[in-house]
Amino acid sequence: MPTEIALVERYAGQDFEIFGVNTDDNKEEYLKECEEMGVTWKSIFTGGGREGAAADWGVEYYPTSYLLDANGVIRYKDLRGEQLEEKVAELMAELN
Repeated sequence: MPTEIALVERYAGQDFEIFGVNTDDNKEEYLKECEEMGVTWKSIFTGGGREGAAADWGVEYYPTSYLLDANGVIRYKDLRGEQLEEKVAELMAELN
């Protein structure tokens, strides 16, 4: 999660958001982990595994991530680290 935290800080005040969906069974543990890891972005707890939002988005494993453009179109899936940073920078440049 260090990459996501850095991205939130880098693009603060710009048209950039991270949104998390957690499907674990224990909401208290989820909230504790969010606090410990410094999650500051919008994040919801759905519980119940691969139903609801996870099923709607076709999540097959965890963690799964999607990078959407300004129009809500999924452009990339499961990017991590430097690759995620590069693609976010490309999409942010498209806004200018």
